[in-house]
Amino acid sequence: MRLISRLLMLCAACFALPSLAAPLSNLYEVREPVADQQPEEREAALQRAFDTLVLRLTGDPEAGQRPAVAELRKNPQQLISRYAYENEGIRAFFDPQTTERSLRGAGLALWGANRPSILSWWLVDAGEGARLIGDGQDQSGALRVAAQHRGLPLRLPLADLGEQMLGVAEAAQGQDAQALREASERYDADALLAVSAVQTGSQWEASWHLWLGEEQTRGKASGETHEALADAVMLAVSKFLAPRYTVAAGEVEDITLEVLSADVSRFAELEQLLTPLAGRLIRVESDRLVYRLSASPEQLRAQLALARLHEVPAEEMPVDTLSTEGQPPEQGPAEVPAPEAQATTEAPSDEGALPEGEKPLLQPDVGLLLRYRW
Repeated sequence: MRLISRLLMLCAACFALPSLAAPLSNLYEVREPVADQQPEEREAALQRAFDTLVLRLTGDPEAGQRPAVAELRKNPQQLISRYAYENEGIRAFFDPQTTERSLRGAGLALWGANRPSILSWWLVDAGEGARLIGDGQDQSGALRVAAQHRGLPLRLPLADLGEQMLGVAEAAQGQDAQALREASERYDADALLAVSAVQTGSQWEASWHLWLGEEQTRGKASGETHEALADAVMLAVSKFLAPRYTVAAGEVEDITLEVLSADVSRFAELEQLLTPLAGRLIRVESDRLVYRLSASPEQLRAQLALARLHEVPAEEMPVDTLSTEGQPPEQGPAEVPAPEAQATTEAPSDEGALPEGEKPLLQPDVGLLLRYRW
C-alpha cells in the first residue's frame, strides 16, 4: 500500500486538475508604505504590517485588541523571517508556522491559505463614462494590489465589447443580476463580485454586491482615491468571507473523511486542500479515499465545497455506516463505528517496518464520519 500511495502522488503531480479555490502563496507577505528607512519608521511600518496580517487571517477588526495579540504586536520581528525596502515601502515576510502558532496560541481563529476565487465585475466612472475594468488593463493593477493586501484571490473578466454592455451597475445595486451570472460561468469562479465605482469631485464612492453560492451580501464604500476605494471594498468582502472558513484551535474534533469517485488527478487536488488541516490518507479502496484529520466540521465542509465536492446524506450511506437497526441517525452526520477489521487496504505510516509476510492491523475509523463525492 505504501508503494500505491507513492505512485498516486507521483501520477497526481503530472495530471492534477486545476482547482477553483485558490491557495495564496503570498498570504504571509505584507507591504506597507514608509516615509524613510529610519528605525522608528521601520518599526511602525512592521507593526502596521502585523495589523494587516492579523486582519487578513481573521477578518476580525477587533482581533488586535486581545491582550496576547497586543503583546505580539510590540515586537512583530519575532514573527518575521525577513523584510526588504522597495518603492517607498517595506515588504515583510512573516514566517507562516511561527505566526500561525503564535496567533492560535493567542486565541485567534484563523483562515487558511485555501480561499474562494472571486470574479470581480468592476465598473468605474471617473467622469468620462462608465467602463468595465478587464484583466490586463491599467486600472486592474489597483484591484489586484487591494485584493492581495486583503488576502483575496481575484479574477477579472476580459471586458470585451459584449461584457461592457452587461448591467454591472444594476447588479451592484442589488437589481437583476441574471445576465451577469450567465456571463460569469465561463470564468468558473467560486464567488461573484459586482462593483459600481464613481468619482464625485475628489471622492470615490462605490456600491457592491457579492454572491457566494446561495449566500449574498451588499454594501457601500468610499475612499479619497480609487486605490483606497478598492482596498475598502476588498476589506468588506474579506470580513464577510472569513467567518465561513476560520477555525479556532479549541473547535476541532477527530474526523474520518471518505471521498468517493476520486481518480488520480483529483487526488492531487484533495491533498492540496487537506494539507493545511493535517489530513492523513489511511485507506484506498478503488475510487474511495479515506482520510483522518482533526478539524472543525464546518470549516472542513466549507473547504470541500470550494473543490465542488458534495456531501453524501446519511440516508444514502451504505449499511455499514448506519445504525444497528439499519436506519440512518435521526440528527446530524453519522458517527463512525469501531468495526472489526475489514478486508480493505490500509495506508501504513512509515514508523517501523513489519516483519516480512506479516499484515498490519487495521485501525478502526474514529470520530465523526463525513462522506463526500465528486
